[in-house]
Amino acid sequence: MNAVSEPDQFDVVVIGSGAGGAPLAHSLILAGKSVLILEKGPLIEPQYRDPRGVSGFKRDELFATGPEKIIRVPNVTNTGKAYYSSHVEPDLNDEPHVYREQLGDDRATIEGYTAQVVGGGTQLYGGVSLRFTPLDFRLGSFNAGRTDILHDPDGSVRREARDWPISYDELEPYYARAERLVGINGTHENQAKPFRSGGTYQPPLSTNPISRFVEVGMDALGMPRYRTPLAVITRDHEPSGRRVPADPEQARTGYVNRYGDPLGLKSSTWVSLLAPLRDRPNFALRYNCVVTRLEAQGSRVNKVWYLDPAGSEHAVTGKVVVVACSAIESVRLLMLSGLADSRFAERINPHGLLGAYFLTHCFGGAHATVPGRYDKSVSLDSDWATDFAGTEAFIREHGLWAGAAIYNNTSDHALPLSLGRTHGNQDLDTVWNGFASDLRLTGEGLLRYLDGTFGRSLSVSFMANQVPLRENRVELHSSVTDKWGRPVAYIVKDWHAHDRYLMDVLARTSADILRYGGDGIGHHPVEGFGGVYNSDNGRARIANHILGGARFGTDPTDSVLDVHCRAWNFDNLYVTDGAFMPTAGGANPTLTIQANSFRVGDHLAERL
Repeated sequence: MNAVSEPDQFDVVVIGSGAGGAPLAHSLILAGKSVLILEKGPLIEPQYRDPRGVSGFKRDELFATGPEKIIRVPNVTNTGKAYYSSHVEPDLNDEPHVYREQLGDDRATIEGYTAQVVGGGTQLYGGVSLRFTPLDFRLGSFNAGRTDILHDPDGSVRREARDWPISYDELEPYYARAERLVGINGTHENQAKPFRSGGTYQPPLSTNPISRFVEVGMDALGMPRYRTPLAVITRDHEPSGRRVPADPEQARTGYVNRYGDPLGLKSSTWVSLLAPLRDRPNFALRYNCVVTRLEAQGSRVNKVWYLDPAGSEHAVTGKVVVVACSAIESVRLLMLSGLADSRFAERINPHGLLGAYFLTHCFGGAHATVPGRYDKSVSLDSDWATDFAGTEAFIREHGLWAGAAIYNNTSDHALPLSLGRTHGNQDLDTVWNGFASDLRLTGEGLLRYLDGTFGRSLSVSFMANQVPLRENRVELHSSVTDKWGRPVAYIVKDWHAHDRYLMDVLARTSADILRYGGDGIGHHPVEGFGGVYNSDNGRARIANHILGGARFGTDPTDSVLDVHCRAWNFDNLYVTDGAFMPTAGGANPTLTIQANSFRVGDHLAERL
C-alpha cells in the first residue's frame, strides 16, 4: 500500500465488507459515488480470480485446528488454557472478547468474531438465507396487551418487545434485490412470507438422501416445508459474472458451504457484490487495515483513523461514514471513539443505549441416528425448512412471544474428523476437548462410535427471537486490552426465563420431526435435544448470531439510530450491520442485514 499516492477524501467510507457494508457500497459505486471500504482482514480470492488458479482459503476456517496456543490474557479465569485459531480470526491473545460467566468470572473467547476477511462472515457461513416473517417486524404491537405469554413473571417480554420502524412490505423489494444480486437458490412455495417482487431464487440442487427423514417427519406433523434458501449459485449468475460447472451438482460439497469456498460458488459479498466492481475508478478497497477511532467536529464525523498493514496511522474523510464491522466490534469502535473524545461520547450515547439490548438467537435443536449410511459430504448446509413454528397459531398455542424457523442440518458431521472435533464439545475455542476427555473412544470403542455415527447422524435446528433486555449489553472492559492497548469488548448476557421456555418448546418440536421422520409414527429414538442455554458455556455461545447494541427506531430516547440507520445526533454516521436490529428475528439474519443495507444504500444515493 502506497499511502502517499492514495486519496484520502471520499463520498462514502465504509468500515467492513460483509453483509452490512457491501450491499450499500455496491449500490453507491454503481450510482457513481466514490466509495472506500476499510477491511480489517485479508483479501482471499477463489481459484478463478487468482492468477495461479489457487485459492488462498485453508481448511481451518470452521474448525480452528492449527498449532495449540495458550491463553495469556491477564485478569480472566481461563488464562493458561489451550486454544486454537484459524487464519481468518484474530489471535485470542491479541484481541480477545471477554464475557461474564454465570458465577461472575470473566473469560476470554474468540466467539463473536464471525470472520476477519474481505466478505466478512459471508465467506464462511453455511449460506442459510431466510427472510424474516411479517410478524417478526411487529412483535411490540403483537404482544401488547397479551395475557397468555408464559414464563414472563415481571411482564418484561411485553415491556421490551419492539416493532421495527419499517415493515416487511417496505423491506420486501430489498429482500428480492438481495436474493437476485447475491445469488441464492431455494423455493418459495410453502414459505410464510409474501414474495410480491416475483421469483428471485435459482433452482435448488438435489437433496441428500438422508434428508428424506426430515421430509417424512415434517409431512407427518403437517408442517409445510420448502427447500432451504442457500447462498450458493446453481446456475450462471449474470449480475456477478460467476459461472457454475457443467454439472451444477458438483457444488454439493461441504467445502463450498462450511468453509471459505475456493470455487466462488458460495455467494459471499466479495464474489457477488464487490469483486465485479473491483476495477471501477470510484471504488477503493483497503484490506488488512484496522480502524482505531472516528473523529468528529460537531455533528459530523470528519476523520476515520486507521492503521495500515505496516502499522502506520492514516486518516480519511467521507461525506458519509458507515460502520459495519459486526455488531460487537461496531459498538466497540463507537465506544472507543467516545473514549477518545467526550463530546463524541455525548452525541453517540446520550441515553445510555449504545451497547444495550445486545442480542443473539435462541437456538438449538435435536439429533438422532437414522437407519442406513449416507455420504453427507455431498450436500449443502440444509435441504428442508419450515415456517410452521413461526405462525401466529403456533405462537399462541404455546404461549410464546415470537416464533422460529426450523431446518435440517444436512452436512454436519460430514467427515469422521469433524465427529471427533465436535464430540462433547462445549466451546468453539477448545475443539477436541470432549473427544479427548471421553475415555470410551479408544480401540473397539472408537470403532463402534464411528460405525454407529458416521453417515447416520441427522440434526434439526431452530433459530428464534431472543427477548431484548437492556441488561444484555456490550461494554468496554475495565482492564483487558488488545495488542494496541485499547479496551476489548466485554459481553454481559444471560437468557430470560421465557427464552429458556421458548427453546424447550422448539427443541421438542425439532425432536418430533426426527421421531416421526424415522418411522412415520413418532417412535423413532432421539438421542438428544435442547437449547443453547443447556450448554455448560451457554453464555459464551454468542456467535449465532451477533445482533443489537445500536438498535434503530423512531424515538431518539429509545434507540441509537433513526429509521435510515443514521446515529440520531450525527449528520453523516450510519451503522448497518446486525447492530441495528431491535429484535433478532425468527431466522438467520444475513439476508435481512443485506436487504437493509441495500435499503440504506438507496437512501444515501438520494442524499448524496
